[in-house]
Order: sequence, then C-alpha cells, then structure tokens
Amino acid sequence: MTDEPKSQLDKFKEAARELECDDDEDRFKKRLRALASQKPAEKRKD
Repeated sequence: MTDEPKSQLDKFKEAARELECDDDEDRFKKRLRALASQKPAEKRKD
C-alpha cells in the first residue's frame, strides 16, 4: 500500500472540515453563542 501516515496538520484540517469549521468570524460567533447558551445538564445526587 502507498498510503502514508497523515501529518498532525492534515488530521487537524480533516477534523475541521468534518466539523464544518471555516474562517468566517460571524459564523464562528453565532455557533459559539449557540453552544454557550445551552443549559448544563442537571447533576444527579448519588
């Protein structure tokens, strides 16, 4: 096989594409607000 191991940078780029990341600052802020506005899960009392 001629498949060479992927570099750390290539792995990072692939993961960013899968997560639909890009350089659009407004889109980043919109997604960040959506994550930050979620309520944390309630903790169970054991």
